[in-house]
Amino acid sequence: MNATAVRERAADLPSDPGVYLFYEGEHVRYVGKAVDLRARVRSYADPRSDRIRRMVDAADRIDVAVTDTETQALLLEANLIKRHQPRYNVRLKDDKSYPLVQLTGHDAPRIEVTRDPDEGATVFGPFTDKSRVETVVKAIRETYGLRGCSDHKYRGRDRPCLDYEMGLCSAPCTGEIDPDSYAEDVRAAVRFFEGETGALADPLRREMEAAAQAQSFERAANLRDRLETVESFHGAGGDAVADPADERTVDVLGAAVEGDRATVARLHSECGQLVDRSRHRLDAPDGEDRVGALLAAFVPQYYADRELPDAVLCSERPDDPEVIAWLETEGVSVRVPGAGREAKLVDLALKNARRRSGGDDAAVRLADALGLDGPVERIEGFDVSHSGGKAVVGSNVCFVDGSAETSAYRRKKLTERNDDYANMRELVRWRAARAVDGTDDRPDPDLLLIDGGDGQLAAARDALAETGWDVPAVALAKADERIVTPDGVHDWPADASHLHLCQRVRDEAHRFAVQYHGTVRDEVSTALDDVPGVGPETRRRLLRRFGSVENVREASVDDLRDVEGVGEKTAAALARRL
Repeated sequence: MNATAVRERAADLPSDPGVYLFYEGEHVRYVGKAVDLRARVRSYADPRSDRIRRMVDAADRIDVAVTDTETQALLLEANLIKRHQPRYNVRLKDDKSYPLVQLTGHDAPRIEVTRDPDEGATVFGPFTDKSRVETVVKAIRETYGLRGCSDHKYRGRDRPCLDYEMGLCSAPCTGEIDPDSYAEDVRAAVRFFEGETGALADPLRREMEAAAQAQSFERAANLRDRLETVESFHGAGGDAVADPADERTVDVLGAAVEGDRATVARLHSECGQLVDRSRHRLDAPDGEDRVGALLAAFVPQYYADRELPDAVLCSERPDDPEVIAWLETEGVSVRVPGAGREAKLVDLALKNARRRSGGDDAAVRLADALGLDGPVERIEGFDVSHSGGKAVVGSNVCFVDGSAETSAYRRKKLTERNDDYANMRELVRWRAARAVDGTDDRPDPDLLLIDGGDGQLAAARDALAETGWDVPAVALAKADERIVTPDGVHDWPADASHLHLCQRVRDEAHRFAVQYHGTVRDEVSTALDDVPGVGPETRRRLLRRFGSVENVREASVDDLRDVEGVGEKTAAALARRL
């Protein structure tokens, strides 16, 4: 876009807070936030740097989203950067985002907390505190009876579900409420999210007073707590800044830049004691080497789904005043210490950020050993578990910077068959297809680690080739603890840190798969269901003790009687029927 096109687009925009997106074709190349969208977009007619000038020249259109407040613009910007991974933004390699509330576009809208709103939904947020949002949504459902069920559960019902009996839904699915009345309840919820606190606080207060008058004091206390959350929702946080003497939790951030990569090291202190350390990679676009700018981009993205500390100590002050204002509004003190213990902590964070991964960093040693470009900071592990082709499941775990990222774990039921190679091919194809079509909101990993040997790796690579997902894959089997790659086998020393990293990923994928298999196995019908005296709980105990129906069949009567709930009569029936 040239300067004239940018000015013409800006002239059509409102002077409201919000975010703007520069597109090149179907790809988002840059996301920014603004207090005044019209003025901010107009400024791109005369870009401040070569990097931004290249971005503007390549863009062919600008889209915007208006928000109610500057804070919402800040958080929405972080969400959109996470989702689109724009080339010209500083991007944290993380899959967290801020929660939103959506009212879906159905005739009877569903209300829910989400990070990925449906097309056509009415969306409010983003919000910083998920638990507070969930409290408000539950209060709205109890007050106005808005449904929270999926479309699958909503369709084709002939009687109301349990939510109706619990007072959480007015059951529009079965006509317990007429469409006009339900629509009015939806409008009341919309009024609350648009800032009319009384739309929810007033009925809650009346219910609390009625409960107190009826001497239902526990119910009244719960309603009082919920009312406090609702009344503080639109002005949450206040303007207080924490007193250092009262700070229980402190995060220390140090940033280092090298080329188009940046690293932020975080030290976490509780009650004056360091309890956690982590390093986080950011993609820094060409020319962006200012530490203040990198920290300003890191903070809202990192704390998207994490509890804010009482204080944040930085090696340099984030150079975005809106980020500082947001933190201070949330009661977080932001400091750049010059001397004393806090300055020493910042120096330690900087050393962690600048640490080159030559000798001790397993991620870089793993990349070097496999001939990959850059450290392997995000690894996804895969394993399959089943019992003779029954209750077949797959696990997909994730490690970031050497630590398990449990929020990125996934699991899947697979086709029932006794074929480990076909099962692994199906599992990896499922993950790869979701990545290619954009339905998986996790970033692409640097490496896939398959639990198995040559056969499992070949099956996984077949799945990658079929879908076109370009991610390197290796395998690690328990038999000989050697890494299998497309080019051969690596026999690394038993004490190698990069081998230990792979083993941790492999073992966690195995644990997660076996755990899920146990759950699914307990749900499926087995020959035990036909044995008199064996109910669901006894069946679960037998399977957990012996592992499979076949092992139950081979167990002695005495072994069977060792299982809780299995007496002499039931043990005899098991031996006879199996």
